[in-house]
Amino acid sequence: MSCRKQTLLVVLGIFVAFNAVTSAAGADTTNRDARRLPEFTHDAAADWINSEPLQVADLRESVILLHVWTFECWNCYRSFPWLESVVERFGPRGLVTIGVHSPEFDRERVRDNVVAKVKKFGLRHPTMIDNDFSYWRALDNRFWPAWYIVDQRGIIRTVVVGETHRGDRRAAAIEAAIDGLLSARQVR
Repeated sequence: MSCRKQTLLVVLGIFVAFNAVTSAAGADTTNRDARRLPEFTHDAAADWINSEPLQVADLRESVILLHVWTFECWNCYRSFPWLESVVERFGPRGLVTIGVHSPEFDRERVRDNVVAKVKKFGLRHPTMIDNDFSYWRALDNRFWPAWYIVDQRGIIRTVVVGETHRGDRRAAAIEAAIDGLLSARQVR
């Protein structure tokens, strides 16, 4: 087999594997690995933007959309217009949105750089700076961006990974999960 054909097969294999991971990640993971949202690992004021340090207990009875991102991840910042539309749509119904900035590069570890990007991207929700990856590890996260939907009992109900845009399957999965949890919360 030629080198070109081998390369094509490898690329195709990676594509198929990636789609399998992101498809599986779009499903409700409650039965597979339901677990509580880990306690936030940073409690210094300097590690939070747009908020005082939060604790999970502060969010009791809230439906949460937590997103893990880093500012040089184009998949992350290309998802922000959709994210802001979710905040506008579901925020008035009680959705709490929290960002976790876990850097890939050294320049992404500089607080002033993160603050500037949060402002540039128009992110108004609390964002925890996770320079030591302690929260990344607590979530057992592997991807940028990653979207965690948490129910009012603090249980991670759905995990979706990848760039997300209005109308795509990731957006539909996240929005349906949020809508269902908010509706169930209002019935209680």
